[in-house]
Amino acid sequence: MIRIGVTGHRILAELDKIEAGVEKALRWIQQTFPDQPMTVISALAEGADRIVARMALDQANSKLIVPLPLSKSDYINDFESPDSRDEFLSLLDRAQEVIEMEPVATRDEAYEVVGDYVLRHSDVLVTIWDGQDAQGRGGTGAIVRRARANGLPIAWVHAGNRNPQTLQPTSLGVTQGTVSFERFDIARS
Repeated sequence: MIRIGVTGHRILAELDKIEAGVEKALRWIQQTFPDQPMTVISALAEGADRIVARMALDQANSKLIVPLPLSKSDYINDFESPDSRDEFLSLLDRAQEVIEMEPVATRDEAYEVVGDYVLRHSDVLVTIWDGQDAQGRGGTGAIVRRARANGLPIAWVHAGNRNPQTLQPTSLGVTQGTVSFERFDIARS
């Protein structure tokens, strides 16, 4: 079994390009780890977490493990639209295992704790990321930095984030949805 952790931005533009990049990343992981079923470890936040989980679950013999940063009843409040809450619950129903993290003092700390959990339990990280520093505690940039420090192979789907302090998504233009692979040479050895 290959355990694939997920981190990435919640607010994304040009989803068709990002999904094509995720498809390429998952294919590469399957080629690198042939005949090993995929287990995706995702907190199912909006955006990157759900895109990777949904696409991985379309693969035969794949499984989903969901570490929640907060209790389910509290976490679902982070998803404002009924469609988002429904998608979260639908994916949660498909999970092989749901794990609630121990309570911590703040939401930001809870997101950081769940990001660290994902890293500790993954063989590979898929990130949908703009390559910039995190906009908050436990953000994508911080998780990727830790993954690199730990030598984890990374499939990086390049994607814009959002303008700081807004919900306005950004695009990386021609590089939106392209994929870079880091440390997969180590994974093959």
